[in-house]
Amino acid sequence: MSSNYQLLVKNAKQVVLICNKGEKYLTKDGIQNICVIENGSIVIGSDGLIKAVGPADSMEAQYSEASFDKVIDATGMCVIPGLVDAHTHPVWAGDRVHEFAMKLAGATYMDVHRAGGGIHFTVGHTQAAAASELLASLSGRLGRMQRAGTTLVECKSGYGLELQTELKMLEVIEAARRTLPINISSTYCGAHAVPKGKTVAEATEDILQVQLPRLRERMSAGTLRVDNIDVFCEQGVFDLSSTRSILQAGKDMGLNINFHGDELHPMNSAQLGAELGALAISHLEEVTDQGIAAMAKAKTAAVLLPTTAYILRLPQPRARDMLEAGVIVALGSDFNPNAYCCSMPVVMHLACVNMRMSMPEALAAATINAAYALGRSHTHGSLEVDKYGDLLVLNTTRWEHLIYQLGGHQELIRYVVIKGNVVYDNDKTMDL
Repeated sequence: MSSNYQLLVKNAKQVVLICNKGEKYLTKDGIQNICVIENGSIVIGSDGLIKAVGPADSMEAQYSEASFDKVIDATGMCVIPGLVDAHTHPVWAGDRVHEFAMKLAGATYMDVHRAGGGIHFTVGHTQAAAASELLASLSGRLGRMQRAGTTLVECKSGYGLELQTELKMLEVIEAARRTLPINISSTYCGAHAVPKGKTVAEATEDILQVQLPRLRERMSAGTLRVDNIDVFCEQGVFDLSSTRSILQAGKDMGLNINFHGDELHPMNSAQLGAELGALAISHLEEVTDQGIAAMAKAKTAAVLLPTTAYILRLPQPRARDMLEAGVIVALGSDFNPNAYCCSMPVVMHLACVNMRMSMPEALAAATINAAYALGRSHTHGSLEVDKYGDLLVLNTTRWEHLIYQLGGHQELIRYVVIKGNVVYDNDKTMDL
């Protein structure tokens, strides 16, 4: 086969495809039995798409006359899909490290919120920050995520709570999408909290009558691309009725419903999301059996956030019950000033230890299922022909080390590749 390709990764000890039959998500038995090729190679074309993946011997014969812009000899190493972080809040200003001390002393999330901290503290600083300042900090945070293996990340607004700052945040996310290699799914989260001085009804009216119409204009003009709509459905924040109104309005604009639900109290958010055809619901620490059943039936993904339950000492999300019910379980870091974690390998480790997920379940939840939660599993989340060539090369003979070694990803990830381009070349890896 004589032609030019962008990248050949050859002779890997393991190539973890995740799935190989075009599955858009994995549940039940499928998520336990992810697809792995022993001694494999992968070819990525000049268009950034995977052209072939298979046993190293047959690939070498098939591509013996081809030329490659770059060749990575992965002998003794593993290749896995790029990780997908399905829930982050990475655009903000201000420093909330002092709140960690409050939480360690016993303050709850809502205690901090009522004391003037939490979301409202960040809102004030984000409203005052210049877009250039926000873009610089966002770029640094996304770079950290990328070095930890994330190649597709969901990014929310939500620290504006009024039109101008929400648009500023979405514009910063758009600038990052256009200038950085990492893939971004953009989420409008104007209903992240009720602004000070407003009632829930007034905040809902502002979103429906002011913010969403302007957002629609910007999207129609092609100056902003927004993929998802989010609401924090919670006691003392947005109730079920206002959540329904906002999510439905977003859906009518063509946005995917992807929202915070059943985190601190059982709000029946899962049932609402299933009824509205939500693509995903996050948190779900307090989800009911009925909510789990509704999500399984509707194929609404559960984006579980082990960092949040860990830091806030909340009950762990019921991952095992969801998996056994056939729910599509995905993972996210919930990166934000309250849960400062950029690392999906750490998230997977916490999911396994605290939520009792197996390592194959956690990896699938951080790849194909997280991509599904963002409406991207047809292009991302597994190493299959015609998907984007986003992958990690790990300096280890078994992929499980990425999860097993808590915090060890900095010494394990040798290369991060996005669309066939090496975006991180780490010569500081260490042998086991």
